[in-house]
Formats: sequence, structure tokens, C-alpha cells
Amino acid sequence: MTVLNIQSGASFLMLTLVVQLLLCWSGVYTTDSTKNCKLYSDSESERKVLKRLAPLAQRNFTINSKNGTEDYTYVFQLCGDAWGVSGAGVVQVDNNQKEKKPTIIGMYNSTQAYGGSDWVILIYRNGEAYDGHCKKENRRAMVMISCDRNMDPGKLGSVLEDRERERDCFYLFELDTSAVCPPLQSQLSPGSIILIIGVCVVAVYLIGGFLYQRLIVGAKGMEQFPNYAFWVEVGNLTADGCDFVCRSRSREEAPAYRGVATEPLEEEPEERDDHLLPM
Repeated sequence: MTVLNIQSGASFLMLTLVVQLLLCWSGVYTTDSTKNCKLYSDSESERKVLKRLAPLAQRNFTINSKNGTEDYTYVFQLCGDAWGVSGAGVVQVDNNQKEKKPTIIGMYNSTQAYGGSDWVILIYRNGEAYDGHCKKENRRAMVMISCDRNMDPGKLGSVLEDRERERDCFYLFELDTSAVCPPLQSQLSPGSIILIIGVCVVAVYLIGGFLYQRLIVGAKGMEQFPNYAFWVEVGNLTADGCDFVCRSRSREEAPAYRGVATEPLEEEPEERDDHLLPM
């Protein structure tokens, strides 16, 4: 009895798992992985832009940048802790330091998002303050995310730091990914769609009719073809019509000359003219 209960429980667990997987695949049972991002100014349009980036969530994107003696590694994560730093969306790691203490460039609890048809600009604000640049304002990271259907999930590109200004300094990153690409439009013409529908209807008619004739009616051989007698009659009528329209020879031709009679001719009595000769 215990074995049966264990088997029943295992079967129920497997069934539940299958149902959950089907719901996740169909989009009914999903979680929004971008909810960790808190918008700088709450906006429904910006939240929709963030949802487009959901396939990039929980991934670390890394790039190394060298400029003279400077050697930095930048780590970006969408709505998650970059390089494991709590609350950090983008961090900078100085490779020249032994401790490699990360510098927070932007926080994902202060996010801005703007997007077009095939691009998104993601801004993380409230990073650590500059030491001597930009009037010691907080750092800010801008990630330009562009459409590239060949990049999945994507690759972090070049880095530009603009700190030679009094205010509004920023780090600019580029990320090419297929996540922001618009869906491809159907290339089928109306004629192609009608043709596909017609082929599907004919296939359903043939397969369904064949199964009905074989399993329900019990037909054998060519009789399994649906409406066999009707289509045979249609084929005969079509052949007759083609013969009537396309053949140039008349069906009843008059003979071009008279043939020789088959019955023997009666022999006419021979006329003798011996009496006309002089005696």
C-alpha cells in the first residue's frame, strides 16, 4: 500500500511539473525579471521599455578597457547585482590594484529607460561620487542597446567616459543584442496564404475521408478514396469534354470514294455478231 502511495505521489508531482512547464512556455505562468529595477521617475512607458529587455536579465556583461596605464574591467547587469555588488547595475574594477575593489558607476534602483523600434537607452544613476571631476557629482552609466539579430544574448561594446565637463558626466557603453529587435513581418502574399489554406483543406479532406471509408464504412482498395464514384464520374465527364473540344477529326466522316462492290456482278449474255460477217 505504501509503494502505491509513493508511486501516486510521484506521478502527481511529475504531472504538476509538466503543467508548470507548459504554462511557462505558453507565457501564462511567467515572472517579470525586470521588477528589481526601480525607475528614477515612475513611468508606465519606461516600464514597458524595461520589459523588452527581460531576456538580458540575470546576466553579467563584461568588457576590458585599457588606456595608457589605466586598465579597467567594467561589469554590467540588467536589474541585478553586477559583479555581486548589492544594488549595483554597472561597476568598474581597477586591474592595477591588488584588492580590485569595485567602483559603483550606476545603481539599478535609480533607472531610466527610453526606447525606439530597435534600440533602448538604459541609464543607471546615483553611482559613487567623482574624486576630483565633474564637481564631485555622482557617476552615471548609459548603456546604448541596439538590435542585432545575430547576437544572442549580446556582447558589451566600447566604453566612453565623458568627465571633462562641469556636470552631467557619464560612462557610455554599447550592447548589441537580438532582445530589442522588432518581430519580423510575414513575407507571405495573399495568394500564398490562400494556396496554403487550400492545400490544408484538401489534405484534411483526403485524410479524413480515407480514415472514414476504411474504419467506418470498411471499404477496401480504391473504394477507400473519399467519394470515389463521384470523382470517377467527374473524370469521365472531363475526358469526354476534352475529347469533344480538342480533337479536330470528325466522328463520322463520309468516304472519299466508293469502294468496289463485294457482291459479284451478273454476267451479261454475250452478243454474237457472226451474222454480220460476209459469207
